[in-house]
Amino acid sequence: MSTDLGTAEGTESRELVRFVTQQTRFAPINNILQHPEKLPSMYELKELNPRVSDATAYKHIQKLIDAGVVKEVALDGNQRRQGYPWKFYGLSEEGRELLAEHNLLAAEEPLQQIYDTLSDKPEKMVKYENAPRPNKNEHPNRK
Repeated sequence: MSTDLGTAEGTESRELVRFVTQQTRFAPINNILQHPEKLPSMYELKELNPRVSDATAYKHIQKLIDAGVVKEVALDGNQRRQGYPWKFYGLSEEGRELLAEHNLLAAEEPLQQIYDTLSDKPEKMVKYENAPRPNKNEHPNRK
């Protein structure tokens, strides 16, 4: 019986990898990995994917959340600042494990280097990059 379970888990894992690596879902995962804080706001995700509509970007982030790969992290009310985002998106512990298990984290460092070279970021994006974020205890997958 454990063989059947192992096969079922293996099939589920492969299906989840296929789901995650579909381009419109893998792009925001890459954006999370390359973000300096590993917690971009929805605005930052949309700016990094200008060819994707706002509705599509949100829909795919929600699908990744529903699959347990990404989690939404929000600032407490007393930490929120007017004019700054308060919801952020990062890999869940399970999501990071899945990506590591399937060697999908290998590009993390080069992605960060590419992100660091972006010089034509809109002023609002730079402002949002510097927005307060939940501390590392609240989101342990940040580096």
